[in-house]
Order: sequence, then structure tokens, then C-alpha cells
Amino acid sequence: MNNHNSHKIRFERPDLGELTQRYTVVDLHFHSVYSDGNNTVSAIAQRALELGIGIAITDHNEIKGAVEMDEHPGILNIPGIEVTSREGTHLLIYFYDIQSLKKFYQRDIRPHMGHDIMSATGLEMEDIIQRARAFETLVVFPHPYSATFTGIQNTYFSENRLERLFEMVDGIEVINAENLKKWNLRSALLGFNLDKGITGGSDGHRLPQMGRAVSYAAGGKDRRSFLDAVKGGQTRVIGKEIDIIRKVRSNSVKLRTNIKNYPKLVGKNLRYSCSVINSKSKLVRETVRRSFTERIKQRRKKYGLV
Repeated sequence: MNNHNSHKIRFERPDLGELTQRYTVVDLHFHSVYSDGNNTVSAIAQRALELGIGIAITDHNEIKGAVEMDEHPGILNIPGIEVTSREGTHLLIYFYDIQSLKKFYQRDIRPHMGHDIMSATGLEMEDIIQRARAFETLVVFPHPYSATFTGIQNTYFSENRLERLFEMVDGIEVINAENLKKWNLRSALLGFNLDKGITGGSDGHRLPQMGRAVSYAAGGKDRRSFLDAVKGGQTRVIGKEIDIIRKVRSNSVKLRTNIKNYPKLVGKNLRYSCSVINSKSKLVRETVRRSFTERIKQRRKKYGLV
């Protein structure tokens, strides 16, 4: 385990009043009504002001919320988007300026959209990252371990491909308040081992979830300083998972929006998983056959039958 990040992640509920006195604090993962969230941007902005934290509206394959948030003064807004790759896996991309986010969306995402906001785009993961790199961005894998295919650590991606993808991004979301504790622990371990920038966010879909997991850093309370701190490994993360009752409530909102897309994306991952299982089964059968053939040869030789 890499000790560089080992003291930077705390699994406990943030004391935002204390943190904001000393650090720049941002919830880097929140959803609005423009994708599968429950709240308007105005309500999200008001809540962020009350908590004294920065916010990144990272709607699925949509930027209206991030653009609208940028019009609210007095809030540290990190323009972002959560893109669904062709594989059905999510990717968080943060921008240093709102105009770059607009250009990226219109040029690189909009033409490749699925049948609705929550559908997978037509772009493979590598393609999305490469397109994002045409702009000044921070690229992060959210909830890398999760109960579904939306995290990068799923059977769709081979080990060699994962190694290449991890080299391409800037950071790992190590605490996601919507995730299960066991998956967040594995995500934190991944962040340690990769020695990448680390982030945390509530992945909130309702206002009470805001600030349940946050990223924080010393230094300037402006967008550039904060994003540079993430890239430079200077951020810390603190958060605790949302309790099961609130999680069910939140997931019911997401489920209503996502349900029609699940069969297609799950089917895609199942097909890939079956192909992996079949290939491994063939390898096992071939290994057994060779071992058996070799034993027969040795016995025939022993008894002078060859």
C-alpha cells in the first residue's frame, strides 16, 4: 500500500463548519433535475451557500445544471459532467472554465448521445478521455468499485486495458456517499496503490445528501487552485455513506430514470462476462486435456508401449 495517500482519507461524517474555516471544501459529485437528481439548480446553490462549500453539478451526459450553476455568484462552482461510455461505465470530467465545458459537450458528447440523457453514449472510454484532453481538464473515475457496471472495475475491462486507462486519468473517487462501505474501502485502496489524485463526493440526488462526502484542500478558494490541488495530490477526502433508508429513497429517484436503460447495459456486460467465462473454460479444458495426454504418454513409455 502506498503511504502517500494513506493519511488523507477519513471515513467519518464531515464537520463542515470546522473544515470550511481552514480549507476549501467541495462536494465534487452532485446531480440536478437535468439528469436524475431531485432538485433545481437554484435549490442546490442555496444549500451549498448554507453549508459554505463549493459544488460540482455533474449530471449524466448533460451540462445545463453546471452552466446554470456558473451564473450563481458567491459559490465555488466546478464545471463538470458525468459521461456514460459505450461500455456503460461512468467518467467524471471537470473543467477549468465553463466555455470549455460547453465546447466539449457540443463537439464531443452531443453528437454521440444515446436515445436519452441516461443512455450510454457511443464513445468508448479511451475516446472520451482523449477528447477531454483537448481541453484543460481533471479526469476522474467515480465509484470505481460498485455493485453495478458503472464503476471502471468491472468484468468488461481486461487487466491490460485497465492499466492503460488508469494511466490516462488524473484521479480516483475514493469515497462516494451513495456507495456501499465495502466498495468505498476497495476504491480507497485503489487510490492508494495507483498514487493518483483522490476525490470524494456525495453523488447526491437530494439536498440532504449534499456534503456527506467532500474533497478539501488548503490554499486559494478558487477553481484553478482547487483543481490543481487535486492533480497535485494535495487534496484530502472525508465522508460517510448515506444510511440505508435515505439510500433507498435516493435510489428510487434514480431507478425511475434509469430503469429503461438497465436491461441494455446489463445485457452488454453479461455478454462480455459470458465470453470471459467461456474463454477461461476453454483454457481449463485445454490444460486438463494436455495434462491427461502427457500422463498417458508417460505410462505407455513406462510399460514399453511406445
